[in-house]
Formats: sequence, C-alpha cells, structure tokens
Amino acid sequence: MNLVGLAGIIVWHLIPGRRSNTRLVVQIVFFAVMTVILVGNDLTPFKSEASGTPEAAALLVISARLLWWIHLAWAIIGAVRIYLVLEGRPREARLLQDIVIGVVYLGVALSILAFVFGIPIGTLVATSGVVAIILGLALQNTLSDVFSGIALTLGRPYVIGDWIVLSDGIEGRVVESTWRSTHILTGSNNVVILPNSFLARLGLTNVSRPDGTHLLTLKVRVAPTRMPSVVAEVMQSVLLSCSSIVQEPPPTVALKGLDAVALEVELQFRVANPAKRTRARSEVLDLVYRHCKSAGLLLAMPAESLVAMADLPTEETARPPRIEPIELIEAIPIFAALTRGEKALLAVATSAREYHKGEIIVRQGDILPALMMIRAGVIVMRHEGEEVGRLAPGDFFGETGLLAGMGEASTLEALTRVTVYEIDQNAFAPLLADRPAVAEDLALSLTRRSLPGRTGEAHGQPQEHHVHLFHKAIQRIFHRGRHHLSSPRSQLGRTSHDVDS
Repeated sequence: MNLVGLAGIIVWHLIPGRRSNTRLVVQIVFFAVMTVILVGNDLTPFKSEASGTPEAAALLVISARLLWWIHLAWAIIGAVRIYLVLEGRPREARLLQDIVIGVVYLGVALSILAFVFGIPIGTLVATSGVVAIILGLALQNTLSDVFSGIALTLGRPYVIGDWIVLSDGIEGRVVESTWRSTHILTGSNNVVILPNSFLARLGLTNVSRPDGTHLLTLKVRVAPTRMPSVVAEVMQSVLLSCSSIVQEPPPTVALKGLDAVALEVELQFRVANPAKRTRARSEVLDLVYRHCKSAGLLLAMPAESLVAMADLPTEETARPPRIEPIELIEAIPIFAALTRGEKALLAVATSAREYHKGEIIVRQGDILPALMMIRAGVIVMRHEGEEVGRLAPGDFFGETGLLAGMGEASTLEALTRVTVYEIDQNAFAPLLADRPAVAEDLALSLTRRSLPGRTGEAHGQPQEHHVHLFHKAIQRIFHRGRHHLSSPRSQLGRTSHDVDS
C-alpha cells in the first residue's frame, strides 16, 4: 500500500498541470487501489490499530494510513476543482476552491492526528477555539475585509475590467480583486487600493453594464436668430459628423428652453467606453463651433451674464459669421504660412460644388486633382466598405491626388447635403513652390489620415515611407510650379535641395 501511495504521488507530479482531468482520474484510481488494499488487510482508516504490532509493522501501517488520507484529500480537491471549472464562473471558482481546499486540508489534518497517531483532538479543538477567538479579535478588520471580499465575489456587482463609479466620487477600471482589497485604475493612471469592507459599505455604479457604452449630455446655448427646427437640424449634423461617439443607438438633440436671450439645446450621445469621454466631448464642442459658423448661427451669452437687452442679437440685428471662401481658407491651419494677399488669390481661384445626400463624391482609388474644403454638410469615409471616419465643415480632402498623384484612401459619401469649395492644382502649384511649408503641412495631414491597405501599399507600411513619398511629390510639384511663376527671383531663389531641407 505504501508503494502504491508513493507511486501515485510520483505519477501525479509527472502529469502536466494543464491536464486536470487526467490528474483527477489518476488520483481516483490510486485512491481506490489503496482503499482495496486497506480493506483487504482488515484495516480501517478510522481506527488506530497499530498497537500490539511490531514496531516496523506499526510504522508501515501508520505511513499507509497517512498516504491514504493524503490521497483522499487530493481526490476530493480534484473533484471539486473540476466541478467548479465546468460551472464556467472562474472568479467564484477560484474563491470557492480556496475555501474548499482549506476546509479539506484542515479536516484531513485533524483526522490524521486522531485516527493515525491516536492523539485526542477534543482538547486541541477546545484550545484552538480559544486561540481562534483571540485571533478573531486581533484580526477583526482583516477578517471583515476577507468576508466582504467573499460577499463581493459571490454577489458579482463587478468583474475585472468593469468601470465603476463610487458614491464618494472615485471612478476607474477594476484591475485586481483579492481577498482583502480591490484595485481600481483611475483616469489619471493611478491605482487606488480600497479595502473590501469599505467598498462593501459604499454604493457604486457599474457603468460597464448592461454594455460598455456610456451616455453623455452637453448643453449648448444658441442665439435665437433662426427657427428652433433649423438649430436642431444643425445640432443633429454635429452629432452625425462626430467619429468619437456611438451612432447606434442614434444620438439625440433635445430643445430644453427658449427665451429672448438664447435657445438651449441638449446633445445626448454615447461613447464606446468611459475612457473616451474627454475625447468625445472635445470633438463635439469643436464640431458645434464649426457647424454653427458654417450655418450662420451665433452662440448665446451665458445665462449668468448680465447683458443689456439692447445689446442682445435678434433675427433683425444679428450678423452671422461670414462663410465666404476667404473665411474658410483663413480658418484652416495649413494655410497659416500664406500672406493675406496669397490667401485672397487662392480664394478667387475657388469654385463651389454641391452634392446631394447619399451621393458618392469620390470612390476609393480615384484621383482628385484639386483640394476640396467642406463648406457645409457631413461626409462619411469608407475604406473597403467599412466606415473609418467622418468629415465636417472646415475639413478638407483631395490632398492625395494634389500632392502625390495617388488615389483616395477611402470612398467619400455625402451623409447630408454637402457644399465644398474646390481649389484646382494650377492655383496651388505656384504657392507650393513659393511656400513649401504649405506642402509639408498637407503631407503631414495625409500621413495622419493614411490607412493600411491602400492600393500599392503593404499592410503596416512604416510612416517614414509616406514621408519620403510626399517629399518626392513636393519636389515634383515644386519643379512644375516654378514654370508658372513670373518672377525671376521665384524661379532662381529655391532649389529642390531647399525643399528637402
């Protein structure tokens, strides 16, 4: 029986830990064989029968019983582990497994003392009870954390990875949960460690359930210079053009109030997870400004401001922002290097185009020989049928064909009625030659918006390749633009080496 028990231990350790089912079968087989041998020799593990036998035989009997109890503990623990794993609840399984293992080992240890070595455990149990009371009083807070951890684990108010908000204002993602404490990663990238007893007493909101989306609201005050339905339509275009928010369920626009000072609008939208709240709010605010300027709407003064009624804009006195090509050119950062006169010449060379809702502006791979600036409306970008972004008033496209003679990375489709200002290549060539900073800004914009999988590019192509390609395009446009310049200084003042610099 001793040989069988030792062989079982060796075989159990030789089996890889990932093959838990095989380990359980081996444990049960060896335990059954040892039980048969024990019963076949008229021995029982529940009575101490070593007295009256030779000393060597007594030692063999004691070791046999000891091995039998150890194999019994392993068989029970293996069966419990398999059962909990099959339940498919890993967090509770780990907790219950630890509890069961502790109880089994404690029971087996007491049984070995009583039935193998013949030690009376009554006195030991009584003494351990007194010791347990003393330890319980000394470790009251620790035990409170442990049992609170058990309650939180079984109640499942959150799991690892959930974003929670506590009633005291702490919020973050649960990254670890132990017997004693829970670790929360906050938005400032700090880990807050909360005792489980403290966490169990607080109310918490799990913003990751029933799904990961999170609702945000943003209030906007607009001067009442247009009908509320027009303002609501503009705000709907704001939400439609935002790529940082979730479009399903669709965001909504609610009119909250109207007086002589302002029309109050509330934008309600969702983000994929709470970590994207700041980015989404910033993008929505930027789009509110751009769409309001495009539609000729004025933002109202704050409600707390005391303004004389005579100074408030009305439909008759309000002067909406100008939306001429020159204003749009001045608002786009890539033209910051141009002088006022150069911007005016560029504005003269622009022409307006309109596209209806659902109309394809340009297909993926097609070349646009002009720069398109969005005056009004929303455009969706689709790469190989999948939406990759949206464009709003103030955005531009067509720089791929203008700079590098390449096709567009995405198919552009009008989500609403769209108006664009078009600047053709002939108007740009002299400016790119005389102002290479503009071409570099365009190249940088193209690099940021380039997508893996573009025609003729390998997946994961390094960004340095794009920069090299754009510099070569700049040189080509520069050489072509020099022939359009009338000034001898312009023809001789720069070289392609200067552009590379």
